[in-house]
Amino acid sequence: MSDYIVRATAANNQIRAFAITSKEMVEYSRSIHNTSPVATAALGRLLSGAAMMGVMMKGEDDLLTIQMKGDGPINGVTVTADSHGNVKGYPGNPNVIIPPNYLGKLDVGAAIGYGTMTVVKDLGLKEPYCSQTALTTSEVAEDLTYYFATSEQVPSAVGLGVLMEKDNTVKQSGGFIVQLMPFADEKIVDVLEERINKITSVTNMLEEGMTPEDILKEVLEGFDVEFTDKIPTQFACNCSKKRVSKALISVGKKELQEMIDEGNDIEVNCHFCNTDFRFTVEELKELKSKC
Repeated sequence: MSDYIVRATAANNQIRAFAITSKEMVEYSRSIHNTSPVATAALGRLLSGAAMMGVMMKGEDDLLTIQMKGDGPINGVTVTADSHGNVKGYPGNPNVIIPPNYLGKLDVGAAIGYGTMTVVKDLGLKEPYCSQTALTTSEVAEDLTYYFATSEQVPSAVGLGVLMEKDNTVKQSGGFIVQLMPFADEKIVDVLEERINKITSVTNMLEEGMTPEDILKEVLEGFDVEFTDKIPTQFACNCSKKRVSKALISVGKKELQEMIDEGNDIEVNCHFCNTDFRFTVEELKELKSKC
């Protein structure tokens, strides 16, 4: 498996940590959505973060959805992840092109703009858990850090990065999430903060050939790191013509009849994987009969 997530604990379970390598996942999302470099970076960072957050969930059918919606030209980024390492997502405007930031880097923050991050967790309860926080930098990692602190009351450090090749394909992608447990000793907190402040960018570490295990060893240097899990992760969409058919049936007889009266085949697009599903007039008539 090329893309994977590792789960670890450290400092006698006072720290839990996750790291991911996600180059294939992000390159696949770039290819199906034909994203510009800054859109690839925005989507790639959120896919990586969501994949790690997804495997934090315990239920077989648990689902996580994150939407960053700001006033920037990318018109929002949406991702969905499950507890098995599967993730999918799309940008509102995949073709956005803006100048680099003052450091000469892809300006993800300006592409997303000021707005909100909405996190929805469907854990099989009566109502899904929903939280909304203000975007801080809109650079994704800082916003997830802020979400964990304010909505889950879990002090966390999140690092995410996507590095592009000159031909606009994905060269490196990955990240980490390190979290302190409620009973963490104050000395642990101080040492961890010092370690994280010394860390170079995620993409630098990946460029040096570091694996997710190496990244966590680097971030948690000085602590006893114990790896507990290695989970394959991938961009995976569960859409199908059958699922789209059910959605069309749900719109009702009147709307379906209007489509039929137009006398043309219709195409329904899945935003997540950009797949088109074609329905003939005869198929629409059959769906109408099931309403």
